[in-house]
Amino acid sequence: MNHALILPILLPMLAGALLLVGHNLSKPLKRALSLTATWALVPLGLYLVLLADDGQLRAYALGNWQAPFGIMLLLDRLSALMLLLTAVLAGFAVLYASRGDDARGQNFHALFQFQLLGINGAFLTADLFNLFVFFEILLISSYSLLVHGNGKDQIKAGVHYVVLNLLGSSFFLIGVSMLYGLSGTLNMPDLAQKVADADPELAPLFSAAAYLLLVVFALKAAVLPLYFWLPKAYASAPAPVAALFAIMTKVGLYSIFRVFTLVFGEGAGPLANMAHEMLWWLALLTLAAGAIGALAAERLQVLLGYLVVVSVGTLLAGFSLGTPQALSAALYYLVHSTLISAALFLLAGLIVRQRGPAGDDLHLLQALHQPLLLGALFFAATISVAGLPPFSGFLGKLLLLRSVEPGSQALWLWSVVLLSGLVTLVALSRAGSQLFWHSHGRPLENTAPADWTRLGATLGLLLASPLLLVMAQPLLAYAQGTAEQLLNLQPYLSLINGGEA
Repeated sequence: MNHALILPILLPMLAGALLLVGHNLSKPLKRALSLTATWALVPLGLYLVLLADDGQLRAYALGNWQAPFGIMLLLDRLSALMLLLTAVLAGFAVLYASRGDDARGQNFHALFQFQLLGINGAFLTADLFNLFVFFEILLISSYSLLVHGNGKDQIKAGVHYVVLNLLGSSFFLIGVSMLYGLSGTLNMPDLAQKVADADPELAPLFSAAAYLLLVVFALKAAVLPLYFWLPKAYASAPAPVAALFAIMTKVGLYSIFRVFTLVFGEGAGPLANMAHEMLWWLALLTLAAGAIGALAAERLQVLLGYLVVVSVGTLLAGFSLGTPQALSAALYYLVHSTLISAALFLLAGLIVRQRGPAGDDLHLLQALHQPLLLGALFFAATISVAGLPPFSGFLGKLLLLRSVEPGSQALWLWSVVLLSGLVTLVALSRAGSQLFWHSHGRPLENTAPADWTRLGATLGLLLASPLLLVMAQPLLAYAQGTAEQLLNLQPYLSLINGGEA
């Protein structure tokens, strides 16, 4: 076994434990430890991507207990891509936070590392119960990070977030229990074989368990009608926390991709078709609802939360089409939308800081202290997130639109994606004109000086858009290989016999 597979879990776990035990350490030492542990995940993630690029599945049996009896970690193209994406995003977020946002409450860096532990574990596990465990780890950490600073809006949004996710966790546990009672296993490749070979009279019970899991993953991913918690929760979170949360909806989407291609994929028969049909319409409705919410938003942070919902709908539409072309386009768009959404949350934090004491509410129509630099960054981010050329958002949406065959699906997809893009552009243009062009009331006073570290972290994420366009050919080749690997179930099923496929 290649022990590098478990390092994305061990590294944040050990760093978080050390930071928690050493909570009396000086702030510079805590920041140095957290930065080192987080950025160490970037070369590790790159190594795992290169390792997975050969198309071979790699299983890691914890305690050397072979599947299906032991807990198994699984590295394929998709999990490696998500690990690298998380590492890059987290690296810039913790760099931004280390300029003072981490001092607004206790144990920020320990909680940050434990959240990375939960996210990385969810991407690597091949066991449904351990997916539940890693979900709980990342959720418990996110509860505390969301209220970091103890603001009134944070506490209110945090209560809603906790209650909804506790309900979702209950459904998750019930669904997992049903699957274990029906099949005697929770190893995903083994469970896929059991579902395919199940007696017809058990099909309704398997369907009930599948739909329970779908509800849970849809809640985590913020799919309509379960997205209402997201805009206010993300808007009330500190900027680096909201940036890290940009990957959390992708954990829910990843779980949908994984479970409904592997466990309830082609071998599941009518259940798979019903799930994909439902996801198709939910994706279009989520896209439309997110765009309308963005247009109606009165605060910049809330608008950005709705843009995350728009990206969720777009990604889910690509998955529900079920073709390698659509799935590869969705994966390319996933990388783009995650990094640019996170960059926008960091940029919103910079705008708040520049507006001084009155800056917490970005509904105020006041001029900025440094409109030129932040305005230029906001303009570039707007073009990218709205899907206009020459940035990666345009290429991602174009590939998705070209992946659908002519017919009713094409008509629906083109109409909803293009109209939502137009509405998003209008919403962002209105926000930009209000924040950077209008000047009402007294001039700003006591604005904060420029923070080049925060600005550099924001710019680092924004540069991902042109970089993704420049590197489009190898990235799309990797995404195409990932889509083909996900849709080819036989290598995954062979893992239950031990070894690599």
